[in-house]
Amino acid sequence: MKKSKSKKKHSHRRTFTQEFKQEAVKLTKEPNQSIAKVAENLGVSASAVRGWVNQDEAGEGIGGLGILSNLERQELSALKKEVKQLRMERDILKKAAAFFAKEQM
Repeated sequence: MKKSKSKKKHSHRRTFTQEFKQEAVKLTKEPNQSIAKVAENLGVSASAVRGWVNQDEAGEGIGGLGILSNLERQELSALKKEVKQLRMERDILKKAAAFFAKEQM
């Protein structure tokens, strides 16, 4: 007897423009507008709106611990690229040194 495998439908992740996100954040700052209410009105999840609010606050430098500002995020990205490049260069030099040491013997 064959077991039928349930096929899970893959839903596409929705993407939103920066303007949409900014407008959602702006709406949460209006009187009597909670994140949940704004999310329901816009047809998005409350966690998405909460994330946009947190990111906006981080960009303004008022986010909580563990939230990077936009400038910090850019700097971190640049540093990660530099570390990757330096590690690659180090590995090449190690291999070259080992090769020449072997040749000397």
